[in-house]
Formats: sequence, C-alpha cells, structure tokens
Amino acid sequence: MVQLDFYGTLVAASLVLLLGRGLVTRIGFLRAYNIPEPVAGGLVVALALLALRSFDVEVRFDTSLQTPLMLAFFATIGLSADFASLKKGGRVVGVFLLAVIGLLVVQNAMGIGLATALGLDPLMGLLTGSITLAGGHGTGAAWGATFGEKYGLASASELAMASATFGLVLGGLIGGPVARLLIKRTQVPGCIDQEKPRVPKGFEQPNKERSITPFSFIETLALIAVSLLAGSLLNGLLHGSAFELPTFVCVLFVGVVLRNGLSALGLYQVFEREVSVLGNVSLSLFLAIALMSLKLWDLASLALPIFIILAAQTLVMALFAIFVTFRVMGSNYDAAVLSAGHCGFGLGATPTAIANMQAVTQRYGPSQIAFLVVPMVGAFFIDIVNVIVIKLYLVLPFFAAA
Repeated sequence: MVQLDFYGTLVAASLVLLLGRGLVTRIGFLRAYNIPEPVAGGLVVALALLALRSFDVEVRFDTSLQTPLMLAFFATIGLSADFASLKKGGRVVGVFLLAVIGLLVVQNAMGIGLATALGLDPLMGLLTGSITLAGGHGTGAAWGATFGEKYGLASASELAMASATFGLVLGGLIGGPVARLLIKRTQVPGCIDQEKPRVPKGFEQPNKERSITPFSFIETLALIAVSLLAGSLLNGLLHGSAFELPTFVCVLFVGVVLRNGLSALGLYQVFEREVSVLGNVSLSLFLAIALMSLKLWDLASLALPIFIILAAQTLVMALFAIFVTFRVMGSNYDAAVLSAGHCGFGLGATPTAIANMQAVTQRYGPSQIAFLVVPMVGAFFIDIVNVIVIKLYLVLPFFAAA
C-alpha cells in the first residue's frame, strides 16, 4: 500500500487538474460534450488506481484538505450572494425548487418501484433514490445507519456509500451532454453564438482572466476564514437541536450575512473577482481530491439489481432535465445551463453542479441567473426538502409495517 501524506495529496490533486485540462483540450469528445476538467482528470486517475488494485497495489490519499476546501467553496458562494440579486431571482429560485422537489419524488418512486419489482427490500430502493443521489455521501451515511439500526437492513451503510459514489461520477458526466443536446437541437436563444457575449461574473467562465491585487486577495481570504470559523461555531451551537443544519449550510449563511451586512453598514464592498478566483480554486481542488480518491471497486461490488436501479435513475435524471427542468425554466440558454446544474446535484453534489455549469458557460457564454439559482437551491433548500420527502415516503404502509 502507498500512503500519500498531505503534501503528496496536494501535488496529486494539482496534477489531476492539469491532466484534466490537457485531456479536455486535446480530446474533442470531452470538449464537445462539456465534461468538466476535474471530472475528466479525476476519473482517469481513479480508473488507473482501480487497475493497480488488481496487482495488489493500493494508493491512499490524505483527504484532510477535502472538507476545508468544500467549506471554502460554499463560503465564496455566500460571499457572492447579495440580497438585491437574490430578490431579483426570487421567482426563478421558487420555480427551480419546485422542479427539484418533483425530481426527489420521482427518484424515490422509481427506486422503490424497481426494488419491489426485482424482489428487493423497498428500503433499498429508497436508499438508491434521493437519499444518496440528491443527498450525497453525507445524507447517505446518516440514513444508511438509520436503516441498519432501526429497520435491520443489512449492509445499508455500504450500499449508501457505493450509490452516492455512483451518483457523483454520473452527475459529473451527464450534465454537459444534456446541455449540449438542448442547445444544439433546440437552438435556444441566448448562447454566445447567437448574441454578443456578456461579461462573466462570479463563478461563470472560470478560465477568464480577472485582475486582482495582493491586498484585496488577502481581504477576501480573511472573509472566507471568518465564514469558516463562524459557520463551524454556528453548526456546533445548532447541533442536536431542531434547527441543526449541515456545516456547509452554516458557512454559506455566514458568508451571505457578511457580504450584505458589511455592505449595508457601508464598511466594505466584497470584490467578486477575488471571491470567484478563490472559489474556483477551492472547487477545482475539492473535486480533484474527491474524484481521484474514489473507490471504484465499491461500485463493482454492487449487485446487478442495484446497478440496474442506479442506471435507471441516471436515465430518469437526464430525461427529467431535458423534458421538465429545461421547459419549466423557460426553454432558453439559462434553462439549458440550469439543466446541466440539476444533473450535477440531482445525482451528485452542488460542487459537481457548479463544475457542470462552468464547463457549459466556458464554451457557450455566461449565465448569471444559473449561477445565482443553483447554489442557493443546492446548498440551502435541497437538504431540507429532501428530508421532508424521505420522511413522507417512510410513512407509506409497507415502511410503517416494518
């Protein structure tokens, strides 16, 4: 076994990003279908490690940097959100949230229905639904433990982790192709080929150069650090209460308060260009570490019926994004970018959604409304509504009897 320490892991993550950029630049298929660079590089490394495992060689990474990077990313999301923009996007956020809730209901219905048809415990179907796909590894781990302890479902935690891993991989792969299909086949208005390109803001088009200064960079770094500290303290205060929230939601909330509080008091105006640079760096390194450290052999351990359910869920996600999300969001360019983002956190996580949208906007042009709506719904609302939907399903007769 090869164990990489903190520095070795950071070097490996940086090389994964460089590899991903090289692959996307040189391979037309990846570029044409808007595959995010961290996803391309990370999956190649994960596949290489899977091959090494067949020779009894295992490489392990120090993932201690992964959580701080994720939290830093969500802090920059909060620091990018001003109340004026949120007010402007209020109706769009509401409509998109309804589409997200619709998918949660469909995912659980699909999982339970297929599990029952294949002779499996319906709980397995629920576990391969919104719990692990929209919920990700954290939600999957929590509910896997509950299903194992309360309902006696064997290997629930292992199934949850494998399903969440499957979703993370597929969420980063189908978003770009879905957006490309919508843009090319429907000739949606608003993309860069059809009008003058707009100036990118925030997390749009991460490869665009942004002028920054050392002092303003340090100011923004300080704001992120305060968001991490205060968000962690807030999470500790809420722990065990009825208002308990994931740490990243608390960090994002503090970022929003800092951005708008300092502005309202006239003390400081957040520089979005520095926020976007630090946010994009955090996002890219987080995804690189997450994907290169995937244990793909966990997916190989999935029984064929479970694999069938997850494959069907992936197809449902793509079809839902094309025929529901795209249409209810306006059937325009912004709707296509939102559909790519929905694929990202509908199967994986909010960082995957952002990476999907960046891959699309980098090629076709900015979509400011998409980068406003997806982070807010994917960070603030998805966990709350997902818990409600899951608990409503658990009161169904065949679950209540268990």
